[in-house]
Amino acid sequence: MALLPPGTLLICGLRAEGRLLPAVGALHAGGDGARLRALLESRERPAAILSFGLAGGLDPALPPGTLLVATAIPGHGPVDGAWSAAISRATGAIPAPLAHSDHAVAGVQAKAALRAATGASAVDMESGIAADAAQRWGVPFAALRAVADPAGAAIPPAAADGLNPDGTTAPLRVLRGILRAPSDLPALIRLALHGRTAMRRLHLAARALRA
Repeated sequence: MALLPPGTLLICGLRAEGRLLPAVGALHAGGDGARLRALLESRERPAAILSFGLAGGLDPALPPGTLLVATAIPGHGPVDGAWSAAISRATGAIPAPLAHSDHAVAGVQAKAALRAATGASAVDMESGIAADAAQRWGVPFAALRAVADPAGAAIPPAAADGLNPDGTTAPLRVLRGILRAPSDLPALIRLALHGRTAMRRLHLAARALRA
């Protein structure tokens, strides 16, 4: 199976993630699961679905920038084993189970609880929905994600407010959040640095997928 079969649909949270693979049609969920489900229901059947982007770390051993390819999304549709293995070989991604959540898993204790419940190494807000859609359509599914916030780091509330439903960022809302809670600024800076590391790794992965 080709790394990016013609007609593949890319599922991302952020527009910045989708821009890394500009030749592939993409849906940007912006952390809104209901919106993503509606967008998927309104589309024609794709050839395959790839969930691609950032993830929150659940395994404390994984630093920011760790690239993961899903072996399973517990409670959701199956992954295509052969396609996932090919993606892993091409990108160097570590095979691991990924968890899905309909809301941001922001706290360290919440991350630990989700890892204990699912055994997953990371979590995102799109892969489970994408896997279920692929199962309904009967098309291959894979998920390639880079750890942004590690398991031991909490996401400050201002960061969660900084995303629009279309996957674009809302810096003014983040600024207002900082003004309300200035003590969150160091955590926001760390999160931004971790996110840059993860996006660089995704950029290299995208180049490998296009090769």
